[in-house]
Amino acid sequence: MNRRSGIETKKKIINAAMAVFSKQGYAKANIREIARTAGISVGGVYLYFRNKEELYLSLIKERIEDLVRKTELIAEPTKSPTKALTDFLRLHLDYASKHREQILLHIREHGFTFGMETKRQFFRSQRKLIERILVNGIRAGEFRRCDTKEMANIIMGSLRGIIFSMAVETDVSVTSKGLSEFVFKGLLKTGKRGE
Repeated sequence: MNRRSGIETKKKIINAAMAVFSKQGYAKANIREIARTAGISVGGVYLYFRNKEELYLSLIKERIEDLVRKTELIAEPTKSPTKALTDFLRLHLDYASKHREQILLHIREHGFTFGMETKRQFFRSQRKLIERILVNGIRAGEFRRCDTKEMANIIMGSLRGIIFSMAVETDVSVTSKGLSEFVFKGLLKTGKRGE
């Protein structure tokens, strides 16, 4: 099997796993059903993943890595810090909306402890990214001076809470515009506006 074929097969398995986990839940899902949905043999799944738990953790890691790649692109140094932070908030809210099923599945069946180290690394990287945007914004004169570490914690904590609420409560809707207005009224100097 060549490398490209292996990557494509692994992706098929992960996509099939997401479909099966979403439909049946983690506890009821099994490797046989995932293999059937992916159109490969059960043994083919085991070539890539030792068990269902490893497959599920791989699914979480893939989603996180995808989001990290996208947020890193947003924080380019050439971009306005106001625009970068606005885009960061929009990306997270859009991503949560698009992957609501997976978030619900994870909360319902695993709580917050499954894959905890992976999640910690992710949240740490996102807080550092926000902090970098804030520092750039202060240097550029777009943001007022503040404790950037604390502000990054506040922004990320607020975002996590909003995403959790959006996942578990169907009547909760937060727009990136509304969230940006909330954040920027406390960050922007007088006369500056968020995009």
